[in-house]
Amino acid sequence: MQSIKRINTQKVHRACILFFALSFPVGSLASEITFPQQERLIHLLKHDCGSCHGLTLKGGLGPSLLADRLAGLPRELVVNTILYGRSGTPMPPWKTMLTRQEVEWLVDYLYSGEASDN
Repeated sequence: MQSIKRINTQKVHRACILFFALSFPVGSLASEITFPQQERLIHLLKHDCGSCHGLTLKGGLGPSLLADRLAGLPRELVVNTILYGRSGTPMPPWKTMLTRQEVEWLVDYLYSGEASDN
């Protein structure tokens, strides 16, 4: 009887995961960042990130954040680096100050090349 209960629980668990996965709209959640949030994130990028990555984001203590350099890196690696930092380097984790959605928007912004235009 116990194994039947476990199989049913696993099926319910899988069904819930599938339901939640299909409940999200197609497209990036990062696109739902409001204009005031975007302005705040750009300010943070220029001033906080720029203090290590250079005010023009061409590099400094940290590497360049320009689109041509990021093009060779997997997007998820950049997202995770911002969220969790880099052990053994000055790169701090930002997960307590930024949501994943905000970080994804920032990464999209960096990859788009717009960051070097402003």
